Amino acid sequence: MKLFGTDGVRGKAGEKVCALTSMKLAMATGIYFRKFAKTNKILVGKDTRTSGYMVESAIVSGLTAVGFDVIQIGPMPTPTVAFLTQSMRCDVGIMISASHNPYYDNGIKFFDAQGNKLDSATENAIEAIFNDDEVLQNAQVSDRAIGKSKRIDDVIGRYIVHIKNSFPKELSLMGLRIVVDCANGAGYKVAPTIFEELGADVITIADKPNGYNINEGCGAMHPEYVAKAVHTYRADVGIALDGDADRLVLIDEKGNIVDGDKLMAVLALHLKNQHTLKNDAMVATVMSNQGLEEFLSKHRIKLYRSAVGDKNVVELMQKHDLNFGGEQSGHIVFSDYAKTGDGLSSALQALAYLVQSGVKASKAFNPYESYPQLLVNLAIETKKEFEHIEGYSQLTQSIESKGMRYLFRYSGTENKIRLLLEGKSKAQLEATMQECREFFKRVLE
Repeated sequence: MKLFGTDGVRGKAGEKVCALTSMKLAMATGIYFRKFAKTNKILVGKDTRTSGYMVESAIVSGLTAVGFDVIQIGPMPTPTVAFLTQSMRCDVGIMISASHNPYYDNGIKFFDAQGNKLDSATENAIEAIFNDDEVLQNAQVSDRAIGKSKRIDDVIGRYIVHIKNSFPKELSLMGLRIVVDCANGAGYKVAPTIFEELGADVITIADKPNGYNINEGCGAMHPEYVAKAVHTYRADVGIALDGDADRLVLIDEKGNIVDGDKLMAVLALHLKNQHTLKNDAMVATVMSNQGLEEFLSKHRIKLYRSAVGDKNVVELMQKHDLNFGGEQSGHIVFSDYAKTGDGLSSALQALAYLVQSGVKASKAFNPYESYPQLLVNLAIETKKEFEHIEGYSQLTQSIESKGMRYLFRYSGTENKIRLLLEGKSKAQLEATMQECREFFKRVLE
C-alpha cells in the first residue's frame, strides 16, 4: 500500500488511516529521525475530527515505543504545528488532519525540526521502514528508555503573538467588519482572537466543532456560507478557512469570491512596491491562470510554476531564494512568517493591503481579467500512465492546436482524474472538456 500522497498520508479513518497504520507510521518516523534527534521531543497537534483521538493515541504509542517523548497540543492549525516544532525545538512535528476533506477522512502530516514539510526522499525512507516488520520490532525499547507524553494547553498564545507580529505595527483593523468562517476546524479558537486583538469587528461562524461537522457546508470548500453572512452583516470582507486553517478564501463586500490567483497577484505587487519581494519573483502552480502570469510580467515580476501542492511551492521558493508563493486554491506562503501555507498569516497580509489601499475589497482584489478555465473531477476505475494511453497524444495535440492550456492529473487519494482546461473562448472550452470527459471515461473505465 502506497502511504504518502501530495501532502502526507490521507484516507478514510479506520481504513487507510487506522490505529495500526498510525502506530507503525509513528514508529517508522521515530526510527528514521533518531539519527537527527537533538532534543528527543516530537510535537503532535490535530484538528477537530473525532477520529483524531484514535490516531493521536496510536501515534503517541508508536513514538514512545521507540523512545521519543511526545508533546500533545490538541486542536491547532497546521501552520501552528510547523511554527511550534521549530520554536519549541522539537525534532519532528506531526499534524493529524485531512485538511479540507469530510470528517470521515483523516491524515497525518510531518514537519522536520525547522518546520518544513518532508521531501519525497525522506517520505520514501520512512515508508520503507514502515514496511519492514523486523526493523520495527527491533527498534522498540524497554525500561527507562520508553518515552513519555504530556499535554500542553497554553501554546496558543505563542502562535497568536507570532502571527500578530506579521501585521504592520503602524496599522490597525479598527473600523473593519470581518466575517470569519472557521470551518468548525482547528482555527476555531485562534482565528477570531487574532482579528479581535488587532481591532476588527469580528463576526465568527462555523466555530462550534462537534467532531463530525468539520468542513460540512462551511469553510473554504463552501465559501457561499460566509458570502451569505457578509451580506447579512454588511461586512467589509469575509475570510473562510479550511479544516486545518492552512488555506484562505477571501470574500469581498459584495459577497463575491476573490479569485486565488488575483489575490496572489495583488499581494506580490504589494510586496514589490514595499521592496520586500525577494528577487522580484514568486511561485505559483501549474494550475494558476495565464492571466496571473501576464499581470506579473507587466509589473516585472517573474513567475515560477511548481507542481500542485504547497510543499512543492515551498521547495521551488527555497530553490530560487524567494519569500512568496502559493496555490490558486488558497494555500499562500509568506516564508518570512510561515514555513507552509497559513490561512491566518495570509489573511492578515491581505487585510493590511486592504487597509492601506483605502478602497473596497471588490476593487482592491480584482487587478486583471482572468482567462476562462474549466476544472472537472472525473471518477474513474483505473489509473494509467498518460504516455501509455492510446490516443492521448492526439488529444493533447488537438487541445494545443486550439490555443488552449491543459493539465491532467490523478488524485492522490481518490479514484479520480482532475481535468483543467484554459483558453480564451468559454464555449470552445466547454466543447473540448466534453471531448476530454468522454475520452478519459472510455480509456480509464
